[in-house]
Amino acid sequence: MRKITAGLFMSLDGVVEAPETWHFPYMDEELGAAVGAQQASADTLLLGRRTYEEFAAVWPGRSGPMADGINGIRKLVVSGTLERADWANSTLVRPDATAELTRLKAGPGGGIAVTGSITLTRALLRAGLLDELNLFVHPVVLGAGRRLFDADGDRLPLALAGSTAFGSGVVHLTYRPA
Repeated sequence: MRKITAGLFMSLDGVVEAPETWHFPYMDEELGAAVGAQQASADTLLLGRRTYEEFAAVWPGRSGPMADGINGIRKLVVSGTLERADWANSTLVRPDATAELTRLKAGPGGGIAVTGSITLTRALLRAGLLDELNLFVHPVVLGAGRRLFDADGDRLPLALAGSTAFGSGVVHLTYRPA
């Protein structure tokens, strides 16, 4: 059975929005290796609309090992508003995607990685489809921005499956459904 694994950069106060504006001072070889290991186990990238649009605006024009990997991987885009997904190897999955993702998980293949995609990660958690949540908690308080968990959301019991502290002060926490 395939696993759906999400990975997000998070501030100490829970903000996961716009990591490109605060994450890079903490990026080092240790963090890069951890993120790379998570992505290396996947043969499919699962994205929400916003993250897909952001990635599709940047990655197709780049080259190199990371860009080649992102451009070449199979991409599934969960969206109710996009009419098409033109970036190489991209396929649209409509918002009521539970049945399709359940079928995909039961089929052959490698891991399915979710990068960013706050709304999608929340939906996968609530639907019981997310097998692993990787949070890379950065030692910064942002004070504002979208958080992964809403204050009025449902209780979601998770179990800590692993933790690693990096020299940069970033802590990698891995959770699985409890």
